Amino acid sequence: MVNKSNIALISKDEQLTYGEMLVLADEIASHVEPRSLVFLVTSNTVPAIAGYVGFERRSAVPLMLREETGSGQLRNLVEEYTPRYVWAKASFCDEMSETLGDCKTLYENRGYRLLGTGAKPIEIHPDTALLLTTSGSTGTPKFVRLTARNLEANAESIAEYQRITEKDRAITTLPFSYSFGISIVNSHLLRGASIALTEDGILSRDFWDFLREVGATNFGGVPYTYQMLEKLRFGRMDLPSLRYIAQAGGRLGEHLQEVFGKICADKGIEFFVMYGQTEATARMSWLPPERVLDKLGSIGIAIPGGTFEIRDVNDQPIEEPGVAGELVYRGDNVSLGYATCAAELASPDERHGVLHTGDVAKRDEDGYYYIVGRMKRFLKMFGN
Repeated sequence: MVNKSNIALISKDEQLTYGEMLVLADEIASHVEPRSLVFLVTSNTVPAIAGYVGFERRSAVPLMLREETGSGQLRNLVEEYTPRYVWAKASFCDEMSETLGDCKTLYENRGYRLLGTGAKPIEIHPDTALLLTTSGSTGTPKFVRLTARNLEANAESIAEYQRITEKDRAITTLPFSYSFGISIVNSHLLRGASIALTEDGILSRDFWDFLREVGATNFGGVPYTYQMLEKLRFGRMDLPSLRYIAQAGGRLGEHLQEVFGKICADKGIEFFVMYGQTEATARMSWLPPERVLDKLGSIGIAIPGGTFEIRDVNDQPIEEPGVAGELVYRGDNVSLGYATCAAELASPDERHGVLHTGDVAKRDEDGYYYIVGRMKRFLKMFGN
């Protein structure tokens, strides 16, 4: 049980304890009907996180969108999914008022506004708790249908191998609507830790000043983040509060893995290299920090509670080390499937805890996995 007096959210303007965050979250969500669809236009701010928490507690279903969502895409999404509510910055609501149509303001707080669209309820699978776009979605995106069990299982796994405690304090570096970004929020809230919220990027001096001010213990980044950190000479920075940094969202490359492995070893910081897909909520594997330098290029091992298997073109398991095949993952964090239209929100569980990743991988003699390609580049002809 999380101590409600712990600090949950920190911004440049305020700090909220868990008790205060939950009061705000429930106040926001009290204006929505359970099992209703909410377009949550995200930002790394207190009202965005509190809204997300409140909607989950209310059993409403947030569909996460970035602020950069254009009017054309937003119009298509509104027409297709007919949300009953929109929770977004007031400035976004004003800018998109013509696209959103005739909406009623139900609630406002900290620069965010809850709109009621007047749309009729739509059928949603009873286990669906969250809708996230896939990392490769363009145009009108397809959404991954995640359950509360998916979110809890993945947050628990991440918190376990990163040893997150209530003393940890993550600083935001990624969009909250992105599976990696939201997994950081979920895993820290699960453990009663704090989240330092900033919309400044790592290229901004304000970001680093805020990190030092709040004593952040960790942050996450995609490969581009680490390319920029190398140029910023991360190794020369004095960041005494940092306990670990984490990477996911694409292959890092052996050069950067080695560079940051050495930097972190010198600084006494743990460096977590990870692999995942939105279809598995967020994470499927992690490389233990002590193996970062001697397992260059590896995605590591399956997260706690999950398992990997490599299968051939005939869908048979490959047991021998060094032989490539499709990487298949099993775990409680595997999503129900996709939704490409409103009707598919009611679809049953299509995966049953098994995800064929579409990645070609091999396993070494120590049981560590390496991605070597994509299945889309392979054709099965005459059984070969």
